[in-house]
This record gives sequence, C-alpha cells and structure tokens, in this order.
Amino acid sequence: MNKFKRLAFLAGFALAGVGAQAQVAVIVNSKNAAASMTADQVASIFLGKSSTLPNGATAAAVDQAESAAVREHFYSKVTGKQAAQVKAAWSRIVFSGKGTPPKEMANSAEVKKFVAANPDAIGYIEKSAVDGSVKVVLTVD
Repeated sequence: MNKFKRLAFLAGFALAGVGAQAQVAVIVNSKNAAASMTADQVASIFLGKSSTLPNGATAAAVDQAESAAVREHFYSKVTGKQAAQVKAAWSRIVFSGKGTPPKEMANSAEVKKFVAANPDAIGYIEKSAVDGSVKVVLTVD
C-alpha cells in the first residue's frame, strides 16, 4: 500500500469512529411498574411538559452534566432538540414559575445511583453502564 492510500485508509477509519455514539438507556428504579416508555413520554418529562411517570407518580427526573456527551446525544435523539435549546426552554419554564428542571448529576454513575435509590426517578445513562440496580424503559441509538 502506498503512502497516500495508507493515509486515506487511516483517515477514513478515524472518521468512522467520530459519528459513532454509544446507545443511551433511559432508566427508572428497578421496582417501577413501567415496562417501557415511548420517546414522546420521556421527552415530555425532560422538556417540562409532563411531570408524571406512566404509573401516575410524580417523576423525579435527573439530567447528566452539561458537558457530558451522553446529554447531547439523549436530547437530540429523544426530543429532537439540542441541549442548549432544552436549557433555553427550561429557563422560560422556570421564569414563568411553571416548573423546575431535572436535577443535574455529574456522571452516569451518579444518575444510576440516584435512580436506584428513588422509586419515582427517571434518568439516562450509557447503555453499557446499566446493571440490575435499574430498569431500562427506552433505548436510543
């Protein structure tokens, strides 16, 4: 393989990984009765349009840190919005006194720990971080 072909191959290989994102799992407490949720149901909670889980309980939604790649991936796939657009929408909701945004956690481990300890919690983590302490109700690519 000549030098040019080798460089082109390596560049193509490197770029292939740029677009690849890990799957994101929307999680609830393992004791939650919900077996699954639609993307619309999840989006409604994380956009402040609904505050209840399918079982009628008030949702305790938790977000990833603003700097987390999983946060941007979650919002773009589930809500169709960028994280910055979601933040702006929450600013309007808070200003109008109609709600408070999801509590922010530093990383997936903290989100999982919070959800595992709170029966009405809902959050999202990398699918690879899921274990028996939480239940997956939606997976997004």
